[in-house]
Amino acid sequence: MPEAQHAAAPADRKRGKVTEVETYGIERIPEKDRNASPFDLFRVSFGGANTFATAFLGAFPILFGLSFWQGLAATVTGLVVGALLLAPMAVFGPTNGTNNAVSSSAHLGVHGRVVGSFLSLLTATAFFSISVWSSGDALVGGLNRLVGLPQDMGSFAVAYGVFGVLVLAVCVYGFKFMLLVNKIAVTAATLLFVVGYIAFAGDFNLNFEGAFGTGFDGIGIAGFIPAFFGAALIVMSNPISFGAFLGDWARYIPTATPKRRVMGAALLAQLATLVPFVFGLATASIIATKAPEFMDPAAPNYVGGLLAVSPAWYFVPLCAIALIGGMSTGATSLYGTGLDFSSVFPRFNRVQATLFIGILAIIFIFVGRFAFNLVQSISTFATLIVTCTAPWMVVMIIGFITRRGWYDADALQVFNRRQTGGRYWFNHGWNPRGMLAWLVSAAAGLSMVNMPGQFEGPLGNLAGGVDISLPASLVLAAVLYLGMLWIFPEPRAVFPAAGPRWVPSKDTAVTPVLDAAGNIVPADRAAAPNSREDRAAELVAGP
Repeated sequence: MPEAQHAAAPADRKRGKVTEVETYGIERIPEKDRNASPFDLFRVSFGGANTFATAFLGAFPILFGLSFWQGLAATVTGLVVGALLLAPMAVFGPTNGTNNAVSSSAHLGVHGRVVGSFLSLLTATAFFSISVWSSGDALVGGLNRLVGLPQDMGSFAVAYGVFGVLVLAVCVYGFKFMLLVNKIAVTAATLLFVVGYIAFAGDFNLNFEGAFGTGFDGIGIAGFIPAFFGAALIVMSNPISFGAFLGDWARYIPTATPKRRVMGAALLAQLATLVPFVFGLATASIIATKAPEFMDPAAPNYVGGLLAVSPAWYFVPLCAIALIGGMSTGATSLYGTGLDFSSVFPRFNRVQATLFIGILAIIFIFVGRFAFNLVQSISTFATLIVTCTAPWMVVMIIGFITRRGWYDADALQVFNRRQTGGRYWFNHGWNPRGMLAWLVSAAAGLSMVNMPGQFEGPLGNLAGGVDISLPASLVLAAVLYLGMLWIFPEPRAVFPAAGPRWVPSKDTAVTPVLDAAGNIVPADRAAAPNSREDRAAELVAGP
């Protein structure tokens, strides 16, 4: 126990400078270098969502015809459910010292983990693009009202380029620099949103009436239920979109940190996004009253409408939110993108992967905006990716519970070391239990998507026009995965000494670890030996 106490002592941990370029990629981070806290996770998670992009999502209840109070109920419902689903995804980073995609090797297999890598890669690219576009548009629009900056292609190109390069620079420096940006962003953006509440208070009407009245007397009106659940699911998709990324930011938290504190930080970070969500909801109701042409459901222009109804003195704070929010959201998205690319292609280190993907993402931003006008399409694509991410999260969470939170951190790194075998090898590197549960659930979810005018799956009208893609994929993944674990028990070696929870296991020999040349790697040399602090911390965190 003295060693365990030493492992948990923050004073003994190495603290580098903010301007030092981060060298760690997806390999297990030693305990001595883990100096982040659950509060740091809160700041990064909240900072990445405290932006105009979230405010725009907050406008959807009004776009769907709900009143302010109906929209607020839908927003709170979606946010709370999404935050509760997201919170358990925060525990994998501290437990294994790596990102969630690598941790998924334990449940999808050392090859099957590429599912998580590509999901996070696509999600991050989509949200990075949305962040730069929305922040760039707000910045150019605000400067147009302030100093007459022309709203032409050149202005938008400069704004997008500045955001892209600044975000890429932050991501190249790495986690500590990103944490510094978010420390500033959390406080500054929150204060600016609060100032925004004051700026629009005179025009705000608590009794704003949508297409279904003001209260819940509208439940019986045709179309209310689809509108309410549709709005709630859009809000719910925001916290779920962070599921693949929490490990990127939580892997610097010491292993011995109580899991309830880590989950609490992730939960509170999402609940705090009520600040931008309600700002978007309230200002959307004002725009719908004073400038309804900007709230056309077929082609909504929330940023344009916000600028149209904003008092002149709030243009500077609007520009500041655009700048701060674009930096924060862009950095949290692109950082994970580089990390995941380096995990799929281990020959790239984190910096090389970040530069490569960052440059491609910036090119995509320009081509997607000016050549093909993909702004609306990428928003739809992001929603579809979230639908595929939700069942992947369910597999991870149920797997964590059945394994009692126990993992072999070295065996998770087999793919990254160009090795084969180990306790997570399953069937040639794939775990058919987790893979089948995810694949069927994701396909079913996509088939039930109902986004009028954007995307409608073949089963989109299964619930009378209500989009049930997310809840259906979540429930189906849970049922399928637990069923597969019962019908086809996993090897005893993947569970801790206490055995599995809820499910049976079977005695199966562990495939030996082989190097790239096909030679057996002795167990004591499969990876660089962990320090005494690492071993002690594992004992503290063990089941």
